[in-house]
Amino acid sequence: MRDPLFLGGCALYALNRWVLKPHFHQLFLHSWFNDSLLIPCALPPLLLTHRFLKLRRHDAPPTEGEIAMHLIFWSILFEWWGPHLFKHATGDWLDVAAYWAGGLVAWLWWNRSVIFVSLGRHEL
Repeated sequence: MRDPLFLGGCALYALNRWVLKPHFHQLFLHSWFNDSLLIPCALPPLLLTHRFLKLRRHDAPPTEGEIAMHLIFWSILFEWWGPHLFKHATGDWLDVAAYWAGGLVAWLWWNRSVIFVSLGRHEL
């Protein structure tokens, strides 16, 4: 929960929600910016809950499988089931793309030390 990506993502969400969206009318801010923060903001507290429930045995950063599993579940839940259950909701594949883009950025952040070590060993 003290991860800089989680804290920064939550701060960016609040900034966009209460400061930027009311004053700026860019489509990205209104439609996809907060969607891209789904994994950085929602996954850490969920994995902490999994840890407390003994469904997760470590406190390491999320694995590729954990990120992908939650992306698939949330994409189906928010963009397919939700619109079928609640007629005021609409499914949007660009929302799914934003979830996955944010998930990729989060994965890169959480694995930055491994990535930089790998890049240092192999010259590009």
